[in-house]
Amino acid sequence: MNEKAAASESAEDRLIARHFRPLATHPGAFGLIDDAAAIVPPPGCDLVLKADAIIGGVHFFPDDDPATVGRKALRVNLSDLAAKGAAPIGFLLSLALPRDIDDTWLAAFAAGLGEDAAAFNCPLFGGDTDRTPGPVMISIAVFGAVPHGAMLMRSGPKAGDVLVVTGTIGDAALGLKLRQDPAAAGRWGLDRAGRDHLLARYLLPQPRNAAAPALRRHATGGMDVSDGLAGDLAKMCRAAGVTAEVDVARVPLSAAARAALAAEPALVEPALTGGDDFEVIASVPEAELEALTAEAAATGVAVTPIGRFVAAGEDGPRAIFRQGERTLAFARPSFSHF
Repeated sequence: MNEKAAASESAEDRLIARHFRPLATHPGAFGLIDDAAAIVPPPGCDLVLKADAIIGGVHFFPDDDPATVGRKALRVNLSDLAAKGAAPIGFLLSLALPRDIDDTWLAAFAAGLGEDAAAFNCPLFGGDTDRTPGPVMISIAVFGAVPHGAMLMRSGPKAGDVLVVTGTIGDAALGLKLRQDPAAAGRWGLDRAGRDHLLARYLLPQPRNAAAPALRRHATGGMDVSDGLAGDLAKMCRAAGVTAEVDVARVPLSAAARAALAAEPALVEPALTGGDDFEVIASVPEAELEALTAEAAATGVAVTPIGRFVAAGEDGPRAIFRQGERTLAFARPSFSHF
């Protein structure tokens, strides 16, 4: 680049070229030199679109590693694609940056984001950068592809379907509690490994994209768990017009979460209602359950049956959580920003 051309670039242009152009590996991104991108969906596929933002002081702590923040921003969106049975194609990135976000922070952020963009085959296609009085805001719009008509919907569950969930539930909510109250690790009897596991699950989601093809082949409906199992399952029930009956004893918990609940049984509520699990709940016909479980396990993703969908009763579609003979009632069934 000659000196005259370099001098004509704005500071924003130079920021984008330095940190984000290396992430724009798809030819349809045009090296981020245009103000739009172009994609051609794979033959016979529908596009699946999703946008989620994370905000400093709301979804991550100001002292979190910026590389991890970048990875989390992408992964919360990838989780939605997994729940729809879709494969990633790419993403758009919008940043609102306060003045205390410097070039060192951005370099680490872009490095973490780029690491996951490569790992999940989900390149950057463009976006926008702005200044804000704060806090930092990172918004990603991700797009994926799914065979025509095969996207898993919230409205997909049918009465008689088995309710399954990937991974483990409640780790992130308990990890957030540990960030806010580090002494809780002692009260819960956690060793260092258990404490670190819960903290890591809050810091960095584990989207279940590897299991997306198996979910698409065998499930009738799906959604990701971002606002808590109880609240998100209730949303699915309303969309499908059915009721879900959950056996709380079957909800999969990590060893660290089990230790915490054994020490403080009241933690069952935040474990079931807290956000940031980024697991997948799905409805599966009984005849497809064994195949789904086996195929998901082959990708390293555990799938656990935790209940069943039934016809809605007089109270309408809802999610019922039973712990032994007791039906649980939650003070705050779902995380909500409002």
